[in-house]
Amino acid sequence: MKKLASLIAAICLVFSLSSFVKDESTKDLKLTMDYAIKTYVDAISLGKVKPLAEVLDSDVKYTVTHGEKIMNFNRSEMLDQLKASENLRQNCDVKYSLVEQNTSQAIYKVVFTYDTFARTNYVTIAQTKKGWKLTSISSAFN
Repeated sequence: MKKLASLIAAICLVFSLSSFVKDESTKDLKLTMDYAIKTYVDAISLGKVKPLAEVLDSDVKYTVTHGEKIMNFNRSEMLDQLKASENLRQNCDVKYSLVEQNTSQAIYKVVFTYDTFARTNYVTIAQTKKGWKLTSISSAFN
């Protein structure tokens, strides 16, 4: 009987410890550069806007160039604009690649290809105390 009680206690301990490990790894995952860029791509292409706020730096700059017209947006304006397309899946192919990286920042090229045009974004991500955050997005339509 003593062995059975010890075995049950050991099993409970293993399960409780594994639940803490899972929570920590999920938290750590959200701090990575990969998570930040995938969250951005999913927000634009799949309409998954809600998680985007956690990977945007408070001072993020969003610039859209369309022909000779240049429009600049801050964080709240960008999020407000994207909320209009929340849960809407874009009819496009998406490819992204790492252009440059060092220990404190990275630049990605993200191309959204639609039937009649392409949208090319250069996304700068910086390492902050709160993980990797998007600090600058420059978007141009081709």
